[in-house]
Amino acid sequence: MTFIWAIIAGLIVGVIARIVLPGRQSIPIWLTILLGIVGAIVGNVAATALGVESTNGIDWIRHILQIAVAAVLIAAVTPYYSRRSVRR
Repeated sequence: MTFIWAIIAGLIVGVIARIVLPGRQSIPIWLTILLGIVGAIVGNVAATALGVESTNGIDWIRHILQIAVAAVLIAAVTPYYSRRSVRR
């Protein structure tokens, strides 16, 4: 069940990260989910390192860190994936 929640969280974090980024990201949904999962994990680690992994109420800082990491990953991967998919 944890695996399913990781996929769902990765999808949500990845989609929000793509919305935050300007322009069009020509990467498939599976890569968005994968980068969202990695962003969520790294964001959780960063939140733990900063001491804000668990707060009263909604953990806004943790969620912002997850989305920010996923957005950076998507922005970094998109040019390489786009170049790879161009047929010459």
